Amino acid sequence: MAQTSSVVYNNKRKLWVPLPLHGFVVAVAVLLLCFATIKVSAAARQQSPPLQLSQKLRFDRTGEFKILQVADMHYADGKTTPCLNVLPSQVHGCSDLNTSAFIQRMIQAEKPNLIVFTGDNIFGFEAKDSAKSLNAAFAPAIAAGIPWAAVLGNHDQQGTLSREGVMKHIVGLKHTLSQFNPSEAHIIDGFGNYNLEVGGVEGSGFANKSVLNLYFLDSGDYSTVPSIPGHGWIKPSQQLWFQRTSAKLQVRASPELSMDAIFAPNNKPFLFVSQSAYMRPPMAKNSFAPGLVYFHIPLPEFASFDASNFTGVRQEGISSASINSGFFTTMVEAGDVKAFFTGHDHLNDFCGQMTG
Repeated sequence: MAQTSSVVYNNKRKLWVPLPLHGFVVAVAVLLLCFATIKVSAAARQQSPPLQLSQKLRFDRTGEFKILQVADMHYADGKTTPCLNVLPSQVHGCSDLNTSAFIQRMIQAEKPNLIVFTGDNIFGFEAKDSAKSLNAAFAPAIAAGIPWAAVLGNHDQQGTLSREGVMKHIVGLKHTLSQFNPSEAHIIDGFGNYNLEVGGVEGSGFANKSVLNLYFLDSGDYSTVPSIPGHGWIKPSQQLWFQRTSAKLQVRASPELSMDAIFAPNNKPFLFVSQSAYMRPPMAKNSFAPGLVYFHIPLPEFASFDASNFTGVRQEGISSASINSGFFTTMVEAGDVKAFFTGHDHLNDFCGQMTG
C-alpha cells in the first residue's frame, strides 16, 4: 500500500503532528494494487551527488511536509511477476507493472515532499537480477525527481544480492537520501540505519532549524539465534545509535556539552539537559522537535490494538518477532518520537494510538 502522512505547522508557527501529547501513533501499511498497466522504464544506477543546500528537506510555503509511504512492493521481474494478495478475479493480467502504475498515480495525486519505502521493496526469491528489480521498483520515485528514502524488509536479500549489497545498490540510485549506515557508529547491526532532518519554511525563523527528525532502521530479516525462531528485530546496537542520535539532535546547539556528558556510565541517555536549536531564538519552542520512525517488521505492541483504539483495516495477525526487544520503550524514553510506521503484514492497513 501507499499512504501519505503530513506534518503541518499553522500560520502561528506552532509545529504539530496528529497526535495527543502523551500518546504514540503507530501505523502499518501494505501495498494495494490498482489494475491499469503502463510501461515503466528501469532507472540506471548511478552515484547520487551530496544533498545540496537548495535540496534540503524542508517544509513548503504552506507549512506542510508530506510523506508518501510505500510498503511491500515485492517487485521481481516486471510483467512476468504476478500480483500477490488480490482476488481470484483480479489475478489475470496483474503484475509488477500495476504496482509501478499505482505508485506513479499516487505521486501525481499527492505531490509528496518525500517518499519512504518501508521494506520488501523486491521479492528476492523471484527476482532473476536483484539490481534490475531494485531499479524498476524505485523507478517511479526516480522519474518524478522527488527525494526518497528506503529501509530493508525480510525478503530484499533473497535474490542475487546480499543484504549489504542491496543497501549499497540503493544508496547509489538517483535522488535517494538513503544511507548505508551512520559513519559515527563503528559497530551497528543491519544495513540502512540513518536519520534525516527536515528544516522549516525557507525565509522563516525556522529556516535553519531541524523542525522534524526522521529515523530509519533495519528491523532485520530472520532470527539467527537457534533458540529464538521467527523474524528479526531491532538490536541493542541499533537502539543505542537511535538513543545517541536523538540525544544529539536535542542538545546540538549547546557546544559546551559533549555527548559523553549526556550519557551515564551505563550508556542510558540522560535527556532534556539542554535546549536544541529548535528551542532557541528565533521562534523558540518549548518542546523538542518531533520525530518519526520508519522500519519494516511491526513491533509486538501492534498486537495490543483492538477495534476500540485503531482506525483502518486489520485482516491478518501481527507478524512480529517472537521476542520483544524493547524498542517501543526506547522510543518513548527518547522523548521526541511521535509516530512510527512499518510494513510487512500485507492485509493490514491501520493506525492506532498507544500511550507511552
